[in-house]
Amino acid sequence: MQAFRADIFHSPERGRIERIPDALLSVGDDGAILSVAPCPDTAPPDLVDLRAHGVLIPGLVDLHIHAPQFPQLGTALDVPLEEWLFRYTFPLEARYADLDFATRVYDALVRRLLANGTTTAVYFATIHGPASLRLAETCLALGQRALVGRVAMDHPEGCPEYYRDADPETAIRDTADFIDAVRALPGNSLVEPVVTPRFIPGCTDEALKGLGRLAAETGAPVQTHCSESDWEHTHVLDRCGMSDTHALDHFGLLTRRTVLAHSGFIDGVDMDLIRARGSGVAHCPLSNSYFAGAAFPLRRALEKSVRVGLGTDISGGPSDFLLDVARNAVTASRMLESGVDPDRPAADRGRPGSRIDFRDAFWLATTGGADVLDLPVGFFAEGRQFDAVLIRPPEPALQPMSDDNLLQQILMCAQPADIQRTWVAGREV
Repeated sequence: MQAFRADIFHSPERGRIERIPDALLSVGDDGAILSVAPCPDTAPPDLVDLRAHGVLIPGLVDLHIHAPQFPQLGTALDVPLEEWLFRYTFPLEARYADLDFATRVYDALVRRLLANGTTTAVYFATIHGPASLRLAETCLALGQRALVGRVAMDHPEGCPEYYRDADPETAIRDTADFIDAVRALPGNSLVEPVVTPRFIPGCTDEALKGLGRLAAETGAPVQTHCSESDWEHTHVLDRCGMSDTHALDHFGLLTRRTVLAHSGFIDGVDMDLIRARGSGVAHCPLSNSYFAGAAFPLRRALEKSVRVGLGTDISGGPSDFLLDVARNAVTASRMLESGVDPDRPAADRGRPGSRIDFRDAFWLATTGGADVLDLPVGFFAEGRQFDAVLIRPPEPALQPMSDDNLLQQILMCAQPADIQRTWVAGREV
């Protein structure tokens, strides 16, 4: 058992921030939290006192990462999505046939994300089985909680000839083999395989139907893109005669364990279906600024009880730090509410009632993401896993500061260098 004395912030439920400035957390050998309470006057002698080094917050949960795109982070953002894929991204992802290359990239990526406080990551890999398994092995070896998907993409019109599954049968069989391989990793209690059709434009109907059946048979979670941009959204409407959300449901891919990346163009009917199926949305406000063409109606989705968390969308977004995404979620919601066209009257410029605040953003980065994945992380409570980040406030307080303002300053100003220590399942990583 371990015992930590710390100044903690967490958000057990949306809209409620709790701070315990002198808390005692007891953690079992299995990483589960045994108790959380104000520290008694007589503290245990062998505890680890973290109070002088920063504030303890729950580990960050990133719901959407393209692991193979890490080498192009911060580049190639000057063209539309469909051109970006074929000019930059598919050629890069094809390189992961080289297992040595994959090993170097994935080791660097997982180390970077852990140093940035990302304790749970949901990854797209590539079509390559060995390299995708190497990503899962890397997460396990370095101690990151992760969901990893070998990408399925077989449509001859939606994928280049040099980088696609040969046929639907290959896409389904190789996904099934990957699920078995990840589940067979020795000592694996942290990494789970994910059924991962890239998106409808990249997959044939036969592959999508087969992957839906595979998810049902194996109980594996699902991840895919949904209504990411005007191009993707319109493609699905033209091809399927229905929205992306309803098409994915038709193929059996909208489940309690589905993560829908982006979802920028979903409407109220789509939201009702997502909520009914229990699926969740990975909101990626930073990458949406480059590729979506619209702002995701986050506040509306939350008010409809759609489960939502955050995603960096490496490398569609130029940051691998989830707190950048959290503050961009606030910014995007404010821009949706106020509008952006200065030639329009203020009253007609935006969508009223769309903003969120720093409290919502903090909840999305921690508890909201954990809820989408049905994982016992995201806040500090008995029985949940001790995934935690020790973060230094960006500047020494120059004036007395309320709890809300201290957390707001951390959320809006912290940089990766402010992350002091990171734990996953009670183990410092």
